[in-house]
Amino acid sequence: MSLDGYLDDATDERLVLSNSEDLDRVDATRAACDAILVGANTIRRDNPRLMVRAPERRERRAENGLPPLPVKVAIVGHGDVDPQSRFFTDGDTEKIVYCATKTACHHRARLGGRAEVVDGGEPVDLGLALQDLAARGVRRLLVEGGSTIHTMFLTAGLVDELQLVIAPFFVGDGRAPRFVGDGRFPWHSGHRATMVEVRQMDDVVLLRYALSDRFGAS
Repeated sequence: MSLDGYLDDATDERLVLSNSEDLDRVDATRAACDAILVGANTIRRDNPRLMVRAPERRERRAENGLPPLPVKVAIVGHGDVDPQSRFFTDGDTEKIVYCATKTACHHRARLGGRAEVVDGGEPVDLGLALQDLAARGVRRLLVEGGSTIHTMFLTAGLVDELQLVIAPFFVGDGRAPRFVGDGRFPWHSGHRATMVEVRQMDDVVLLRYALSDRFGAS
């Protein structure tokens, strides 16, 4: 995020907050996870591929008996997503969409064979989604955003580790999406998160926090 807490600006072009060293770190983090999750707004706004880019990391996953790419997961709720988005079209890996009960039939018809659509409750229940992912063998889930998804997971106390990278500039536009929205978070002035790492990567800095007693569990 920017120094003033934004994930993007308010223009149609994607704002680059990271640098090459951090992008490589993110690629390594993706390679170490079983699945990567984003929300519908991120698919619509950023059109992410959510793939492990380095061939050697994909090969290492395969050597360890894992699929070369992590599973892609989306929380869609009631809004539509384009079946031609790179989330669905890029990468030979399983794609799972958790949507609200009332829209399950609509999304199954719209997404066709591009993803498995799962009724996630009304509204989508993150706890049930995580239980379903665990039953599918997902042990380590990387939640990449955006703001609504970050807020949902953090306020629900479902996060074990927070990795936050700070870019060295301001956005200064209240119309832009922030890292999180309003909510009641388990970590506050009376219950402070535990810092486990601070790492400078050229002009950005990584802050890692342990947010549960499951932090670091294999």
